[in-house]
Amino acid sequence: MGLRVLSLFKPFMALLPDIAPPDRKVPFYERIVYTGVALLAYMVMSQLPLYGIKSSDSSDPLYWLRTVLASNRGTLTELGVLPILTSGMIIQFLAAANFFRVDFSLRQDRALFSGAQKLFAILIAASQAILLVLAGHYGNPSDIGTVGSALLVLQLVSSSVVILLLDELLQKGYGLGSGINIFIAASVSQNVFWKLLSFSSVATYRGNEYEGAIVSVFHLLGSRSSKIRALKDAFYRPDLPNAMSAIATIAMFAFTTYLLGFRVELSVKSNRMRSQRASYPIRLFYTSAMPVILQSALYANVLLVSYLLYTYFENNFLVHVLGVWGTFDDSGLLAPVGGIAYYLSAPHGLVDAVFHPIHTLIYAALTIITCAYLSKLWTDISGCSSRDVAKKLKDQQVTIAGYRDISMYKELNRVILPAASVGGATLALMSTTADILGCIGTGSGILISVLVIFEFFEMFAREQMEGNLSMDNMMSVQ
Repeated sequence: MGLRVLSLFKPFMALLPDIAPPDRKVPFYERIVYTGVALLAYMVMSQLPLYGIKSSDSSDPLYWLRTVLASNRGTLTELGVLPILTSGMIIQFLAAANFFRVDFSLRQDRALFSGAQKLFAILIAASQAILLVLAGHYGNPSDIGTVGSALLVLQLVSSSVVILLLDELLQKGYGLGSGINIFIAASVSQNVFWKLLSFSSVATYRGNEYEGAIVSVFHLLGSRSSKIRALKDAFYRPDLPNAMSAIATIAMFAFTTYLLGFRVELSVKSNRMRSQRASYPIRLFYTSAMPVILQSALYANVLLVSYLLYTYFENNFLVHVLGVWGTFDDSGLLAPVGGIAYYLSAPHGLVDAVFHPIHTLIYAALTIITCAYLSKLWTDISGCSSRDVAKKLKDQQVTIAGYRDISMYKELNRVILPAASVGGATLALMSTTADILGCIGTGSGILISVLVIFEFFEMFAREQMEGNLSMDNMMSVQ
């Protein structure tokens, strides 16, 4: 049954866009160029406005998650990476539940699996685009007109397809790592850099101030006669990025980097050369940023569905159970204020967390449990479970020192399973703490960007090492 279900996607394969895999190993520096071009294309798209928008005054249900979704409102990246993440999550979960079986050793199964993810991503992008247009996200649909509405949907779907292809381009070996991770890390870094160092002037009830948190400290100290009052405004201004948020952001970056060094080193030896030993590291963040990315995508979908249902069926009881929406304080920003969606939204700073402790505790508990479960699940569906690692080591004729091949799986499972669960829970706890402290770029965004940047440094070091080794081999042959 499993293979028959997967075969249902065959008729769509010829219609789906595809990136051909490279016919040679792409040199490292060439892959850097491909990665840079893909990132530049994404950043340009994030600044190009959608054509046909009649009004941008409507509330934004995804405001609090836009940085982590690498989306920018009113532009070609309106949906960001949400359709791709949602599609991947659905397909991976269906495969894990044995709804259909995939043999990744077969080229045909790999192609069908990839095609299913693409098809679902395009369908999800189309559904989200239609719902946003009909909900009046870009103005009254009657004012936009049928043709204008169709044009908006076409732009959103087409841009999602381009993002999908950019991600596939990098993952197929032309670039470095995952396009989704790169786009999110770039979005977070841009957001943090802007809110720390922006010289943009903003009118407040205290007068004109600079938006950048660090810039505002020097500006307020230089322009105010009362230095104590100036420092108080710089550290605690509620309507703009403040110095306290800047300190919390830098501290969270540093703490996450520190935790990256936590690992368990398993001593392994070669069965062919008994004297050859090495270490196999199992990191605390075994599944990297994936638990936080998947958790953000899951919460974003629930919030989006809740908002759209509340827009059309505001008085329905079941819709109220899912989520009640209203404005957050005096900012005018839309946020869930009741229902399930409320408990899936992070506290908006320390004051909000203190005055709504039940919301904070429930959100933290749900996020920790979700991330721990997603981290454990990801090890099973991404090929990095204890069984997969044991098979890989056995194929390389490598075993854990002091253990036979038959007991290697149990020893790996004793380390990998806690690392995956505890690592995911730790990420969730840090993300929640960062949101409570008001970190710039959101807690999830900071964690994702640090982990992605660290992976790139590791990748660069590994490539440099391999290049040096190959150069030494060439010199020894000469």
